[in-house]
Amino acid sequence: MSQSHTVRDAVVHVLRAYGMTTVFGNPGSTELKMLKNWPQDFRYVLGLNESCCVAMADAFSQVNRRASFVNLHSAAGVGHAMASIFNAYRNQSPVIVLAGQQTRAMFPTEPLLFATDAAELPKPYVKWSVEPARAQDVPLALARAYHMAMQRPRAPVFLSVPEDDWDVETALPEMRAVHDAVAPSPLALTDLVAKLHRSQRPTIVVGAAVDQAGAWNEIVELAERLQAAVWASPMSARCSFPENHRLFAGFLPPVRNQLRSRLEGADVILVAGAPVFTYHVHTEGPYIPPDATLYHLTEDPQHAARSPVGTSIVCSLRLGLQQLLAQLPRRDRQPAKGRARLPDPPVTDPISGEYLMAAIAQTMPTDAIIVEEAPSHRNALHDYLPVTTSGGFYTEASGGLGWALPGAIGVALAQSKRKVICIVGDGSALYSIQALWNAAQAKLPITFIVFNNRGYAALKAFSDALKIVGAPGQEVSGMNFVDVARGFGCQARAIDRCSGVTSALQEAFAASEPVVLDVHLETGFKPLY
Repeated sequence: MSQSHTVRDAVVHVLRAYGMTTVFGNPGSTELKMLKNWPQDFRYVLGLNESCCVAMADAFSQVNRRASFVNLHSAAGVGHAMASIFNAYRNQSPVIVLAGQQTRAMFPTEPLLFATDAAELPKPYVKWSVEPARAQDVPLALARAYHMAMQRPRAPVFLSVPEDDWDVETALPEMRAVHDAVAPSPLALTDLVAKLHRSQRPTIVVGAAVDQAGAWNEIVELAERLQAAVWASPMSARCSFPENHRLFAGFLPPVRNQLRSRLEGADVILVAGAPVFTYHVHTEGPYIPPDATLYHLTEDPQHAARSPVGTSIVCSLRLGLQQLLAQLPRRDRQPAKGRARLPDPPVTDPISGEYLMAAIAQTMPTDAIIVEEAPSHRNALHDYLPVTTSGGFYTEASGGLGWALPGAIGVALAQSKRKVICIVGDGSALYSIQALWNAAQAKLPITFIVFNNRGYAALKAFSDALKIVGAPGQEVSGMNFVDVARGFGCQARAIDRCSGVTSALQEAFAASEPVVLDVHLETGFKPLY
């Protein structure tokens, strides 16, 4: 093969071949040679903080269901981005992170900006990490990184590239396809079919991976064929079942004894696309009701290996559900009882989180996408803002803060047909407030709704539950989000009375540019679980 191409040419060739022509980044001196003669058909999205860059790429890849590409600056940039790399790992997002590195000849002197053991820095939150031994190996390493990131369970990968590699001559790598769909074990599937067919009270628990795999229709058909109650798995970062469906039972809490009590009465529990289970608060006792049998469909061998109960079947979720449906006979059952609709929350000033969530549900476009990071108001979201469409909800799976604002940017950049609504707590917003600049620069019609209770209400709730008195670091006062948002170029307004909520939401949802609503809420806190 011809050697007339540079490493830069070959990397652009790989990126173009695999559809990664949108690049998120915050470059430095060690990345400038990569960016020389930037191709006209590529889009470079500059983030003002490396963590924002990775979060935007994470959401972008989730919406598109393909790998995204991030360009970071050596050790310092990767260090800034680690929280979002952790989020992307938990979100199972195929984000390829390429970071610059100092010139190879300078390695022995450990120069300024040098990344010592560069491939080790992002571990363990990448599934593959490399600094190629030779400049000529960079393009093939990138192609391998792409296939590694896209194999399920998907996850970030990392490449460190010395800045003097880009002008070295190399060959263009062959662009290959990797088909990684995995069928379930026929014997295991036959056993599951028999158990579900005989079951009197089947229950399904759905996780984020169902929607990630594009298996929304299959899980709905399975629930309706079984007439089974459907629960959302604890802390699920995606909605995988319509929350207004007659069989939807609600959201499982991340507390073992509470979760077990919700599943009482089930004789067969099928967990699809979620770990068994994600917990946040420790309690002792059995994981499931004593008379129940658990089966687990998962694309993640690690989830299968660490499940404390049940039988796990590792397979591609959509393929596994399709084969399950093909073999499962129909039978008459009394349909499970779904979740009862709550009455509308009262109109009270100061505004409650429940009232604001209900108002959003009543005024937003029917196909809007919710991007959320308001931990102390998640129960209110579950109660009053049902998500009813595939790809209609995104949050971070790790529990770390700072994902939602840049995540909303990534969602909006990936598609332009659906309204994006970012619901974010005041504390969460401060971790990545720079992302508002991206929304303004790109004129993205995102509505950012700050649930402003002047503090870390989730932390206050935990302090109360743990009977911890006088702990500092829980107040966030004196912040003017309207001035901050306008400083980044966004329209913004503050709301402190229920009477102004509906009209403000309607105007924001109709706007063709980003709008920030700083909604002042009651300052009390409610139990999280």
